[in-house]
Parts: sequence; C-alpha cells; structure tokens
Amino acid sequence: MHIKIWNLLKFGTLLALMCAPLFAAAQSEAIGTVKTVNGEAWITTAGQRVKAQAGTALFLGSQLKTAKNASMGVTFKDNTLMSFGPDTELTVDEYLFAPNEGKLKLGARIDKGSLNYVSGIIARLKPDAVNVKTPTGTIGVRGTQFLVKVEDTATVQ
Repeated sequence: MHIKIWNLLKFGTLLALMCAPLFAAAQSEAIGTVKTVNGEAWITTAGQRVKAQAGTALFLGSQLKTAKNASMGVTFKDNTLMSFGPDTELTVDEYLFAPNEGKLKLGARIDKGSLNYVSGIIARLKPDAVNVKTPTGTIGVRGTQFLVKVEDTATVQ
C-alpha cells in the first residue's frame, strides 16, 4: 500500500513539474519585444536570463539590462518605445493594455543607466497611467518623449 501511494505521489509531482511551464506561459503573454541590440544585453524574467536579440519577448516583471558598451531598443504592445544606453537596468513593474476595457497602465523602474522614452497609446489615452521610478523620484509621463539618466550610486561620490 505504501509503495502505491509513494508512486502516485511521485507521478503527481512529476506531472505538476511538467505542467508548470505551460501554466506559467498561459498566464503571461508578451507585452513587448526587443527591436535592436548593439553589444550585449539581457532580459531576465521569473529568474530566467536570456541574451537579448531582436524578437526576444518582454513580459511583466522582466528586467532589461545592457552591458557597459551596449544599447538596446524595445517596443511595447501599445507602441511605447524605450531605448537604453550603456550599463542600464530597468524593470517593467506594471503593464496593462486593454484599451477597449479602459485598462491602461505602464510602470517601470530604472535603477541605473539611461533611458529615452517615447509615449505610445497608453500615455496618449491615459497620461496619468504611466510612470517611471528612479532611485530618487518618480517621473509622471505627461508628454510624448523624455530622456533620463540615473547614475550608479556605487560610482557617485
């Protein structure tokens, strides 16, 4: 009897582990894609780090990172454009794009580096639904384009 229960538990665990990636993929759909990369850049989502290249998908919670001599450009589903300069780290904390339902939100956090932001549909339809946090403040997006540079606190004296 104990052997049958043990085998059933092992099978159930194995089945759950096999289905977990499928469930996770079904729960999250891409919110944008990498369009350009010069040098080395990475996208980390749910602990999985992949080298960024044109076509790499972005998801809610993705961290985008460029190397010291690199740059990267991404486009979100609402046509928001973000370009990252060298040694940049940005995380997409919030993203909702369901304009027919009035659900619009874009929130990101830049920890260091430089960002050129060009507004997409979310900012045009609901400007107060977009913000970018920095270590020292929050940028409320009301216009169509801005540039921000965040110094690495380890190098600022």
